[in-house]
Amino acid sequence: MSTPTLLLLFVFVYFVGLLVISYFTSRNADNQSFFIGNRKSKWWLVAFGMIGTSLSGVTFISVPGTVGKTTEGAYAFGGFEYYMLVIGFFIGYFIVAFVLLPLYYKMNLTSIYTYLGKRFNVEAHKIGSIFFIISRSIGATARLFLVVNVLQIFLLSDLGIPFWATAAVILIMVLLYTFEGGVKTIVITDTLQTSFMILSLVGCIVYILSNLNLSAGEAYTVLASKDYTHIVNTDFQSKTFFLKTILGGMFITIAMTGLDQEMMQKNISVDNLHNSKKNMLTFAGTLLLVNFAFLFLGGLLYLFAQSNGAEYGQIVDVVTGKASNVFGFKDAATGSITNIMGDDLFPALSLSPLEYFPIFIAVIFIIGLISALFPSADGALTAVTSSYCVDLLNLNEDETRTEKQKKSLRMKIHLIFTVVFFVLIMIFKAINEKSIVYLIMEVAGYTYGPLLGLFAFGILTKYKINIKYGILAVTLLAPILTYLINYFVSNYSSYKIGVELIIIDGLLTFIGLWLIREKNKYKIG
Repeated sequence: MSTPTLLLLFVFVYFVGLLVISYFTSRNADNQSFFIGNRKSKWWLVAFGMIGTSLSGVTFISVPGTVGKTTEGAYAFGGFEYYMLVIGFFIGYFIVAFVLLPLYYKMNLTSIYTYLGKRFNVEAHKIGSIFFIISRSIGATARLFLVVNVLQIFLLSDLGIPFWATAAVILIMVLLYTFEGGVKTIVITDTLQTSFMILSLVGCIVYILSNLNLSAGEAYTVLASKDYTHIVNTDFQSKTFFLKTILGGMFITIAMTGLDQEMMQKNISVDNLHNSKKNMLTFAGTLLLVNFAFLFLGGLLYLFAQSNGAEYGQIVDVVTGKASNVFGFKDAATGSITNIMGDDLFPALSLSPLEYFPIFIAVIFIIGLISALFPSADGALTAVTSSYCVDLLNLNEDETRTEKQKKSLRMKIHLIFTVVFFVLIMIFKAINEKSIVYLIMEVAGYTYGPLLGLFAFGILTKYKINIKYGILAVTLLAPILTYLINYFVSNYSSYKIGVELIIIDGLLTFIGLWLIREKNKYKIG
């Protein structure tokens, strides 16, 4: 049996396991099972499963690739600088746990955007949901593209299977096991998938340390001597200046977790607020360890590649004349270096026909990659379906349809969003972005910023907005102004805007809402 066939067999067995779990968890499932798991989810299961949802294929592939030293540009981080962003995430989770979760439980929400409707008006409710659906659809499909592309390049192309077929089959897999059970199912499957992802991470680290004949401490010393472990960037003008990276990470977490229906849908499926807080804080602490392990793995991958002949070099863009760093193996005939820096590093070593790793590491890599793929896809597909049904169609409050009709409509919408996800993956294929982690952060800045501003205005002030279409105008104008600010600052100054993009967008939204607020007469509380 060939290596690609063996690896595909593991993928098939893995998927069958997910279908079996789905069968048992979706029996007697109704819309409330799909939307919030009937509020019976165990907090420790949710906490562990959310690790897989949060990390996804982006962390599994992109984060290790950021460790290599690079020029400022597409690969903005170097060494362990990404960890400053993780520290920002950690701080943000505390704000979510002690500010947002109490609000959601107090209001007994199925969709968190219902808060915007009660705090402002129906317009705000619908806008919040639409921004979420756009944000999560783009983010999830970007992550899906990354994993599908790896499977396609290293396994399926040689078998003559086209990219579109790979994407379609994976989405059908996700559709099948989330179709009935929704959140009730994915709380269990995400736990299983997170377990496999972490086992794959540990397995790869142990093998490389053994191969290089190093202990973990010795390996860290070697990485430090090569400047792979530096964490703090003190260059104020850089995209990864440590203070703005921490702040950006904090607000990214508040927006992409605390104001995200997918992440909160699992949290509010826990039986009470106390347990939901325990879930969030346990999840936050675990992410500190897991992200550091992925960065450590990234450093080990660069060491392993160099021990097998990889080297650094430079290529010059023939159009712009700009030089950029590359890292990879030199072609003996041409002398050129095939660049595997960034997202290509881990899969290039794990699945290369030259077999840098033994077959069992390739199996571990594929299992980890698939385990990273499904939690991102299943949660997103379930969440956008839920948000569309609850927020835009008011399905929970619809008394004109029977429960059977509501369930049938929800399933149709679930199927439609599967098709939408497929189209978006094909668009990412056409764009073919090489480092997805940075693209996701930038897109999040524009799409989650208005949500951040809306919720901040609602929580921090007591003013109402009664101007018709006023909230719509502000939430559309803020991302446009943010884009223009980013464009002019990046092109006409030495300062580089990084992950603080979301702060700028949220602040502009807040200012816009402040300018159109109803004064005094319409204060509430």
